[in-house]
Amino acid sequence: MTPATLKALAVHFLTASGAVWAMLAMLEAVQRDWNMMFLWLVVALVADGIDGPLARRYDVKHTMPVFDGVLMDLVVDYLTYVFVPAYALFNSGLLPGWTGFFAIIVITFASALYFADTRMKTRDWSFSGFPSCWNMVALVLFAWFEPGTNFWPILGLVTGLAVLMFLPVKFVHPVRTARWRAVTLPVALLWVLFAGWAAWMDFRIGPIAHAGLGLTSLYLLCAGAAQQLIYGREG
Repeated sequence: MTPATLKALAVHFLTASGAVWAMLAMLEAVQRDWNMMFLWLVVALVADGIDGPLARRYDVKHTMPVFDGVLMDLVVDYLTYVFVPAYALFNSGLLPGWTGFFAIIVITFASALYFADTRMKTRDWSFSGFPSCWNMVALVLFAWFEPGTNFWPILGLVTGLAVLMFLPVKFVHPVRTARWRAVTLPVALLWVLFAGWAAWMDFRIGPIAHAGLGLTSLYLLCAGAAQQLIYGREG
């Protein structure tokens, strides 16, 4: 193999490693070790954040075409973004009884449709509709709510985000959306730091970390819609 093909193969291996992080996260979820589950999901999120730029840099689509990196990424993303966090919401007590069943059905079914939607990306490489980032949603919910507390806000958020998946509302991609990237990328990195800290501390974090996690989440959730309001959907 040439150095170029070895680099391309290494990028594919990095993408495929997400399936391993997903399995490790699922094993921890079955044991109800939520902080370790989320730590593995954060590792998967970091790998997912860097494999795309590396794939474009080393032109893996043409250098190592035997593997379909886009398809591999979708498979891994469904596991780490959807399947594992949906199970966590179901089995953690945050959504008891029928609400847990409702949530996992809505999350897994709607996300399967969304991942297959050819209109997922806009011209500026943002997402059209909420991009099924249930791993991020679940982590924030674990940080903000205790099991057995009022489940209605959680259920309302899950339902609202599921509906947003199919509405023409933009959500920024922290790496690929060029507009505001100088702000969006640092905010996304801060979110990862706050999320990793929350998981490491078993979600026993102080008000500063709570506020940081909430504010960075709010920015990532609303930045695309703000751009859409200011510049138009295709602006």
